[in-house]
Amino acid sequence: MTRIEFYVLPDDNPLGRLRAACQLAAKGWQHGLPVFIRCHDAAQCQQLDELLWSFRTERFIPHEHYADDPQAPVVLGLEQAPAQPQSLLINLATTLSPHVDQFSRIIEIVNQEPDLLMACRDNFRLYRRHGYDPRRVEL
Repeated sequence: MTRIEFYVLPDDNPLGRLRAACQLAAKGWQHGLPVFIRCHDAAQCQQLDELLWSFRTERFIPHEHYADDPQAPVVLGLEQAPAQPQSLLINLATTLSPHVDQFSRIIEIVNQEPDLLMACRDNFRLYRRHGYDPRRVEL
């Protein structure tokens, strides 16, 4: 069954969510997992793409937009199904992925912004309704 975790950040800084996504993507990639980062919209995909280029000066995180290479080690996308089975989904969107069962692990990154907190609480309940056992991780 898919492992689901909600990583909770202590502040409401939107850039903090993107930095956490970069850290988690780097960690997943280093452990040999294909990583799919599901963004809220195309603008967030572009912002994350730029951040991934400069995130680690000592090591490049290989990534591509889904349209350019859905088989890249780290893929930035929206509603697409993962091209690689059993990958890690880092969900930055406010809704559940329509492809939950195709991932071995899902991480939702939550900060203290009120609208995001409400959406993530709804997602937590939806996962439970669908038979998953989501966990909360304080960062």
